Amino acid sequence: MNAQPRPPLHGATLVIVTAALSLAMFMQVLDTTIANVSIPTIAGNLAVSPNQGTWIITSFAVSNAIALPLAGWLARRFGEVRLFVGATLLFTAASWLCGMAPDFDTLLAARILQGAAAGPMVPLSQSLLLHNYPEHKRGLALAFWAMTTTVAPIVGPFLGGWITENMSWPWIFYINVPVGIVCCYITWRLLKNRETATLRLPIDITGLVLLVIGVGCLQVMLDRGNDLDWFGSDYITALGVIAAFSLCVLVVWELTAKHPMIDLTLFTRRNFTVCTLALSLGYLLFFAGVVVYPLWLQTDLGYTATWAGLASVPLGIMAVILSPIVGRNQHRFDLRKLATFSFAVFALSCFWQSGYSTDFDFWHLIEPRFVQGIGMAFFFVPLTTMLLVGLPPQRIASAMGLSNFMRVLSGSIGTSLSISLWQNRTALHHGQLMEHVSTYNPISERYIAGAQAIGQTPDGALAALAQMVNIQAVTLATADVFWLSGWIFLALIMLVWAARPVPHVAY
Repeated sequence: MNAQPRPPLHGATLVIVTAALSLAMFMQVLDTTIANVSIPTIAGNLAVSPNQGTWIITSFAVSNAIALPLAGWLARRFGEVRLFVGATLLFTAASWLCGMAPDFDTLLAARILQGAAAGPMVPLSQSLLLHNYPEHKRGLALAFWAMTTTVAPIVGPFLGGWITENMSWPWIFYINVPVGIVCCYITWRLLKNRETATLRLPIDITGLVLLVIGVGCLQVMLDRGNDLDWFGSDYITALGVIAAFSLCVLVVWELTAKHPMIDLTLFTRRNFTVCTLALSLGYLLFFAGVVVYPLWLQTDLGYTATWAGLASVPLGIMAVILSPIVGRNQHRFDLRKLATFSFAVFALSCFWQSGYSTDFDFWHLIEPRFVQGIGMAFFFVPLTTMLLVGLPPQRIASAMGLSNFMRVLSGSIGTSLSISLWQNRTALHHGQLMEHVSTYNPISERYIAGAQAIGQTPDGALAALAQMVNIQAVTLATADVFWLSGWIFLALIMLVWAARPVPHVAY
């Protein structure tokens, strides 16, 4: 079916469509993190171990990662509006099933369905916004999308913790139901007559099977690797071998197939490759901080999950305020300069956070998070604009699906690598510090003597000293993660300038 291009939307209709698409996107991204802090409660209520409970996160991530790169093919087959509305309805129904789940197996199946439905929602929300915005305002459209992508994973743990503590865990899924229904109704009502062209293509069964096996094994390996000592485990090693083989064969197959499911030829475009790589690596480092920061607050400073989540919220405040301004005015600048500014601010905030200590109060802890939010406002919009420049409209959904797949996968890699690095550096610093804790060290002797003077036994004083050492080791390891991230952010500036300059237009 051929669809004639339609004029862009204006006025209240454009505002309502933007709100519906952005809200649906917010709901989807929120579900990637909202269940994290609720795992102990869910596992206890459904009579499974906390380790089994983590499959609530893994199952969603695996099915979501598999569905993302298929968005372009599915959009060409069914139309972007139909696919988005159908995926959002399925996501909403799966959310209801998650809340109603009577046992863990049912919840797991519903989460798999939820993750698969969420995959097409991500790139199609971008594509539909771009198709329906006037050309000179498409940077603003990307800014609204970036705001939801930035804020949702930050708000998720805080909101999940609050709901679990004050209501009950099923409500972290039930809240999606009214939101999903409203978004579907508005999107279908306003965009059903603006459907994109469709094309009946044969299903690439071989490519689909290779994608499911390769991405599925890779995602499970990333999620379980840290718990199972990575390649010291035969299970993780087997997953790694299967994933590597399947993905290598998938690349060869998709490049030679007559009707490929994934448009890998997008990587022949210099700006798409450079900007996708910059987005993916930047998001990897961003997510590393998102994971380690609240863990440190809870491990060292005694913060509850809710307060640790609240301490992360400032990161999104400046992003929400500045993203529309960046999107509206980015056509006035060389986009590479805006991306450079973003990475420079990220580096500054990381170096700042590497100076954290256990003596910092709440306000000193969140100050660099506000600064990092400024960098987020300049991160998504310019890089996404650069990777899309020159692409025909019918390839935008494929480009967004593939780019977001790389970004989401990088977020998983960032989570795994950051936790591994954090734990290894904690062990290293703990060992180095404990070498100085003995009855023969004058400082240790003075501490033990002081503790005995207030009534502690020698063994109790040593145990308290060992606990202090552990707290300092975790803090030093946290500083190491941020310090390394800062230097990599600076290195990414060189990558940005490998992209070609784009014309001073909004899209």
